[in-house]
Amino acid sequence: MRILIVEDELDLQEAMADGLRIDGYAVDTCDNGETAYELLYEINYDLVVLDLNLPKMDGLEVLEKIRDEKSELKVLILSARSSVHDKVKGLDIGANDYLAKPFDFAELEARIRNLLRRKFVQERTTLFCGAITVDLSKRIVIVNENELALTKKEFALLEYLLLNKERVVSQEELIEHVWDQHADSFSGAIRVHIATLRKKLKAVLNYDPIGTKIGEGYFLLEKGGDVHA
Repeated sequence: MRILIVEDELDLQEAMADGLRIDGYAVDTCDNGETAYELLYEINYDLVVLDLNLPKMDGLEVLEKIRDEKSELKVLILSARSSVHDKVKGLDIGANDYLAKPFDFAELEARIRNLLRRKFVQERTTLFCGAITVDLSKRIVIVNENELALTKKEFALLEYLLLNKERVVSQEELIEHVWDQHADSFSGAIRVHIATLRKKLKAVLNYDPIGTKIGEGYFLLEKGGDVHA
């Protein structure tokens, strides 16, 4: 999942970004409203953490523009404005959640997990595909009742494929949602990580659960079948 953090307190911005990257998210950052709007116009983020007190363009103005153009984007307002009026205004404009500063990072993590899973699996914290189970809250993968060790990027790829298991996911979409703004779309990184993820899953499932549709992308198989279509 790809997240944009819009926060002009650079120490806080860096701390949030580092923590969320440790959790396995792809994270981009910026420190003003104008740049945030440009990034949100160009890139399909899964969630934005949006401060209200921003230079160049206020956070509420950014939120209004987001809602005019991207009604499905999850928005978590993060602000020192703790008055009821500011919370109500932000939620009325279209924020999905509101977290007042100062806050505990564990609460930020929990709120982000909750927002990201709402669209796809409503209130469940687990994803399934055949013998594969992904626990989103614990960030673990269980295959045939045994925990499978994955890297953060492998976990993120599997999570995204599971969230979209009813369709083929292109390499371009994976770049948009699993990598950050520093990713090189021509580096072959997706193929490398898909290959290592396949190898680990195949070793415990005895079949390859990741199918490839030539020229289109990847999809998941619940049991052994033709991985090329």
